[in-house]
Amino acid sequence: MKKIFLTAALIATTGLVSMAQKFAYVDSEYILGQVPEYKTAQGQLDALSLQWQKEVEAKYTDIDKMYKAYQAEQVLLSEDMKRKREDDIIAKEKEAKDIQKAHFGVEGDLFKKRQELVKPIQDKIYNAIKEMAEKTQLKIIFDKGSELNMIFADPKLDKSDDVLVLMGYKKKTIADKK
Repeated sequence: MKKIFLTAALIATTGLVSMAQKFAYVDSEYILGQVPEYKTAQGQLDALSLQWQKEVEAKYTDIDKMYKAYQAEQVLLSEDMKRKREDDIIAKEKEAKDIQKAHFGVEGDLFKKRQELVKPIQDKIYNAIKEMAEKTQLKIIFDKGSELNMIFADPKLDKSDDVLVLMGYKKKTIADKK
């Protein structure tokens, strides 16, 4: 009876172990930091952003000058001239906001440029992760670099360097990571 019970328990636990899912994690921020194309793309995006920000700031500086001139001359202007100046200032503000939205809005130029430059790199990383998961029979891969809160993760489960190797980049040693 004892042998039957032990055998049944052994079979049950073996079945549970075989049903366990294999999982690992990657650090997408670390991976992106190791990809030279990403650094180049990020530099281009930063330069464009700065250029567009200066353009928007110049518009607002012009608006500020127009408003100060209007305030200084307001007492000397007729009602029609006041209205025209106010309309000009409002039109310039709308133009500045439209330019700002066109460059930095949800579907703006910066978003589109980021999609153009960064999305192919992200796709390459995703494909490498998928390939690694299929080769090693991993069922779940978490991203340490995303909003997922990982309280603790065993460094042995970190497959970031394996992803980089699949993408054709040199594997870093643990000392290099720190």
